[in-house]
Amino acid sequence: MADVLAPEVLADPVALTRALVDIESVSGNEQEIADAVEAALRTCDHLTVERIGHTVVARTHLGRPSRVVLAGHLDTVPIAGNFPSHGSVTADGVELMWGCGTSDMKSGTAIALHLATTVAEPKFDVTYFFYEAEEVEAARNGLFIVSQLRPELLAADFAILLEPTYGVVEAGCQGTMRAIVTARGKRAHSARSWLGVNAIHAAGEILSRLASYRAREVEIDGCLYREGLNAVSVTGGVAGNVIPDLCEVEVNYRFAPSRSVAEALDHLVELFQGFDVKLTDSAPGALPGLTLPPAAEFIAATGTTPAAKLGWTDVSRFSTLGIPALNFGPGDPNLAHKVDEHVEVAKIVDGADTLRRWLTT
Repeated sequence: MADVLAPEVLADPVALTRALVDIESVSGNEQEIADAVEAALRTCDHLTVERIGHTVVARTHLGRPSRVVLAGHLDTVPIAGNFPSHGSVTADGVELMWGCGTSDMKSGTAIALHLATTVAEPKFDVTYFFYEAEEVEAARNGLFIVSQLRPELLAADFAILLEPTYGVVEAGCQGTMRAIVTARGKRAHSARSWLGVNAIHAAGEILSRLASYRAREVEIDGCLYREGLNAVSVTGGVAGNVIPDLCEVEVNYRFAPSRSVAEALDHLVELFQGFDVKLTDSAPGALPGLTLPPAAEFIAATGTTPAAKLGWTDVSRFSTLGIPALNFGPGDPNLAHKVDEHVEVAKIVDGADTLRRWLTT
């Protein structure tokens, strides 16, 4: 498989994207692609390479005053008749590459691998992460595993995650939280409903509060983060002739990175006063940190105006460690996980050129 990533392929980020897409790597099946990436990196004298599970870490040691991270995950969501890759050209001449992972995020990962193997003298020391299991539960995430086993490998002054952003800088990320809001009642026979209290009816108040909720908009470093709070499931009922005594509404809260997880939970408890609120899952957001020198230089290199990342990404892991991070990749985030996932070839070329310019000039 190492031959698939031959020098001429590594030298061309478009050909490299196609090669990575054509290695099936649904979460949990990353060994083949990790083997190929590791073999390619080990041919480079300017890199030290380590492997932890199916996560490959490559680092320069040039004595530069700053260290930056470029990171991309190797896994994809399950294939849906969109493997292997194929190409097309639109009526107006836009060249496209189609296939599972083209947008999220093998095109971005290919750019990182292309730079790792072709830029021997960057102006920063660079740590490159090619990691497993981003698309599944957090405990399997390669960056999380590295943070537990070898946290020193994550040390840096600045990080870029090559998640799909359609070639613009998306700064930081929102925090995310799921919670169960519970309405309680009293069980009874439905023929004598006055003897009970219907918990499903009581949950109407929870839904009413959600329907009238007005999400905050928070500006940080010139980026506007729009919060959101929504019901994502409702569970209740015992039988067709029983007044239910329990109804649970699962809510998902996306909050600006200026709020901590604790503050976000306090907000939900206050909003749903009178009901039980149980936290089931959460992850902090990431502040953009756009005023720091490496970030400012990168934004200047892109020539674009940064926008807020409306969603959660692994930049949060770096932010938790005090490392400012942002998202920048060639894929279109609106195409991630779709059957018709594709990427514009010109975005791959432009993204590689932008990152090379930032690393070398």
